[in-house]
Amino acid sequence: MNKIKRFEDLIAWQKARELTKQIYFCTNSGPFSKDFGLREQIRRASVSIMSNLAEGFERGGRPEFHHFTVIAKGSCAEIRSQLYVARDVGYINSDQFNQLYSLAIEVSHILGGLRSALQKQRDKNK
Repeated sequence: MNKIKRFEDLIAWQKARELTKQIYFCTNSGPFSKDFGLREQIRRASVSIMSNLAEGFERGGRPEFHHFTVIAKGSCAEIRSQLYVARDVGYINSDQFNQLYSLAIEVSHILGGLRSALQKQRDKNK
């Protein structure tokens, strides 16, 4: 197995990038685009996942990477919660909700696995 040398090689970061792109597309038109508060909050949360993975990875230490992975996972939950609001007020339909929610769940599961692997490495090195 090859060692990951760049944060861009992380599957979690790649999936988070896709989620961010889809969030931006979804919030770029219609009534969602006019709700500045919710639009910006869900966008910031999606960008936060990518950014925290990149920052944690580049810091070079497992404890730091683990910490930033935990934050990224929290941002993923934030997106899921905001998607409910967007669906409930009619900014997105059920199909859009299901697609974005499924992608957010996928990212969350990948982050959970990454976080668990980092924790095991930290525990092993104690």
